[in-house]
Amino acid sequence: MPDPAFRYVTTERTGDTVAISMNHPQKRNALSLGHLVELTRAFELAGESDATGVVLAAEGPVFCTGHDFADMAGQDLQQVRRLFAVCTRMMQTVQSIPQPVVARVHALATGAGCQLVATCDLAVASFDAAFCTPGGKGGLFCTTPMVAVGRSIGMKRALEMAMTGDPIDARTAEAWGLINRAVPAVELDAATADLLARATRGSAAAKGIGKQAFYAQIDMDQPKAYAYAVEVMSAASQIPDAQEGMAAFIEKRPPKWTGRP
Repeated sequence: MPDPAFRYVTTERTGDTVAISMNHPQKRNALSLGHLVELTRAFELAGESDATGVVLAAEGPVFCTGHDFADMAGQDLQQVRRLFAVCTRMMQTVQSIPQPVVARVHALATGAGCQLVATCDLAVASFDAAFCTPGGKGGLFCTTPMVAVGRSIGMKRALEMAMTGDPIDARTAEAWGLINRAVPAVELDAATADLLARATRGSAAAKGIGKQAFYAQIDMDQPKAYAYAVEVMSAASQIPDAQEGMAAFIEKRPPKWTGRP
């Protein structure tokens, strides 16, 4: 059921999965301030739930056109900073919740929409999808989108996208590492569900700890990353599901997960 508190976003719980859909097709799911606030809250609610996985999708002919320039044109520096701060908080929320988040991309994702795909833990796209950071063709370089895109695809490819503003198709996005899978449109739902099912196997508690630790260590230098990871993994070995997993392996039986940290 749609949440009556949301205007731009719909959420639906099916089994252990929460589906969050951007639902403002009239504006091509542009990320207005209100849209960003609703997305942040939807991810927060999913993160606080006992769901084991989250799918981010979109309605309409475009996945997401990025920032809504109507919120930016003519605004002073403080207002624009506020908009980007709200957007950054939303992106960070996607990565801070414990559940795996899979983007289901059916069509064009541009600017901050491309950033959102890069921010999700995993992504599956239709062959009909395309991705671009169009600021290189215009007057406002896609600096904030490149934080996430650059971390996904590396410097040279990220700068090609940023400087040219040209779109890449789904097959190229898969080859470059922006998404995990590119599939025919008729297979998009099944491929998304399959990837999420495989990503949510095992202990939800352990996976949540592991996801948050991954993002914490990824930008550390190697000695610091190992030092941090050793402490996290050592502490995680003491949670009930870790002990159960080891016992089940030794005893050659299926594990019984508690989901408790």
